[in-house]
Amino acid sequence: MAEKGIDVSRYQGSIDFSRLKSETDFVIIQAGYGKYSNQTDARFEQNYSGCKKYGIPCGAYWFAYAKSVDEAILEAKACIEVIKGRKFEYPIYYDVEGESLTNKRTVSDMCAAFCSELEKAGYFAGIYMSRSPAQTFLDESTAKKYALWLAEYGSKLNYGGAYGMWQYTSSGKVGGISGDVDLDYVYEDYPTLIKNAGLNGYKKEDAPKALDSGGFKKGDKGDGVLALKCLLKLSGVKGLDDSGGFGGGTQNAVNALLKKWGYKENGVAGDKFIKKIYDGLK
Repeated sequence: MAEKGIDVSRYQGSIDFSRLKSETDFVIIQAGYGKYSNQTDARFEQNYSGCKKYGIPCGAYWFAYAKSVDEAILEAKACIEVIKGRKFEYPIYYDVEGESLTNKRTVSDMCAAFCSELEKAGYFAGIYMSRSPAQTFLDESTAKKYALWLAEYGSKLNYGGAYGMWQYTSSGKVGGISGDVDLDYVYEDYPTLIKNAGLNGYKKEDAPKALDSGGFKKGDKGDGVLALKCLLKLSGVKGLDDSGGFGGGTQNAVNALLKKWGYKENGVAGDKFIKKIYDGLK
């Protein structure tokens, strides 16, 4: 199931993150632009700090002005300088549009060069483009190799290949932001991928641990499973399967709570899981 997020920059002005935290699942922040590290977005520090203070998962993007591979490498190094020492749960994207869209070979090589520099520095790298330029200027191997975030406004993204995120409007409204904001859907569990790989400022030991190693799991039946489903319903979880057993809907519900609590999504509801639901209901 896709989660909803936003992307922001200085153009959103001062954001009330205390309100925003209940409005979005994630935020992608503009870190800066161009080939110098002093070209930091004017709101980057405030936006990053706001996400961290209120526990909103975030990623970042760097706006390209490059027209060559050498310039793209300089932009990657500037980006790394700005974001170093921070933790991001979503990819770091290279935002390529406008005058940087020169020709297919150059654009593909620029994207690969930027992302390669990010990867060497320990980051999970991606590319942001509008859908039509992505089809025109990105070769297949580059599009497949990195996290792809595409923009196309409307009810459908008309892209035949794989992608991880879709920016579907630039005129969204969310609490905590005055005016319009870009809205996005994400289809990959980037936080788990990034933490498990020890990227974006995380160490491998920061990866989520399982809450229970044993307990109720998909395929189980009986009164215990029925009681578990009743607890899940009481806690407000929706979308449970109608069968009497532990089906796919119940597994999804268990994993959703495990993710919310910061544990590995192993689909297991053991003693600790049940106690945690109970404690939340008290």
